[in-house]
Amino acid sequence: MEHSPNPVLVEVRRGSRVESRHRGCAVAVNAGGDVVFAAGDPSQAVYPRSALKWFQAIPLVESGAAQEFELSDEEIALACASHNAEEFHTRAVNEWLRRLGFGAEDLECGAEWPMRARDAHALAARGESPTRAHHNCSGKHAGMLTLSRFLGAKLPGYCDYAHPTQQLWMRALSELAGVDVFSLDWERDGCGLPAVCMPLARLARAFAAYASPLKISAKNAGSRGEAMARIQAAVRAHPEMLAGSGRSCTDVPRVCGGQILLKAGAEGVCAGVIPHLQIGFALKIDDGADRARGVALGALLKKLGALESGWAEQLETHFCPAVVNSQGRVTGRVLPAENW
Repeated sequence: MEHSPNPVLVEVRRGSRVESRHRGCAVAVNAGGDVVFAAGDPSQAVYPRSALKWFQAIPLVESGAAQEFELSDEEIALACASHNAEEFHTRAVNEWLRRLGFGAEDLECGAEWPMRARDAHALAARGESPTRAHHNCSGKHAGMLTLSRFLGAKLPGYCDYAHPTQQLWMRALSELAGVDVFSLDWERDGCGLPAVCMPLARLARAFAAYASPLKISAKNAGSRGEAMARIQAAVRAHPEMLAGSGRSCTDVPRVCGGQILLKAGAEGVCAGVIPHLQIGFALKIDDGADRARGVALGALLKKLGALESGWAEQLETHFCPAVVNSQGRVTGRVLPAENW
């Protein structure tokens, strides 16, 4: 059955006119698994992409690998990251790998230029080429190498769908989201890992478990809850590792004092948790536009009553960015649609 069209969530205004519109879906779920807000059809299946990294990191901590190899909170945050490949990101990844006897060439993602033009230009100006440590997913891959070493699992090959390193996070996600991940359609992600396609509301439900991780009722709840509590603490303490300069995954937790935590995914996905409200949320922009994702996020957080006075203004570059021309003149804004 065809899904009905999702509502317009974001409008691009040039002057007083709407120039473009972005449809999408947003959903919020409480710690009991109940939907408390929805715009659009939250049962629609989406690829969460990098929004799954918080769950892909759970076995790294739950298994004891993080403790065995004495991973820092910065490294735990990096395992959940889609980072800019700023110098401090790549330095941390390379040091992590070196300590375990690995190198960037052991990562199974591809080499990729840093996400920000200034960092890519600086790398090129030094006459250097990007390595696999510059890939925005290199922290996640370093975590999976670490887990594979701890498990004594086959290397190389940790990216394979049937590899124990992949099976463990899919099992954890199944229990937290209340869906059999192994029955879901999947393809390869941009970094080579399996990318599953799942209902948006189930993604929000999984993030809601991060609201009170020590209370989760999944199998092995004790170790799982403790692992999730450490992951939550790590990304709260080190949001700069989660993304980097100018990114919402870093700026929102900083401005909000860690009261809102989130993880973006490619193609207009964003999900996260508001611990003090006991709410997990997820959204997807239908056309995959990054410019609409942050605006929809701001509108959703406002709708949920999660934004305290002054936070939205400090996060204006994400929640209602200006449209600026080559002369530096503001010609419009990207804004939440009126139907919010």
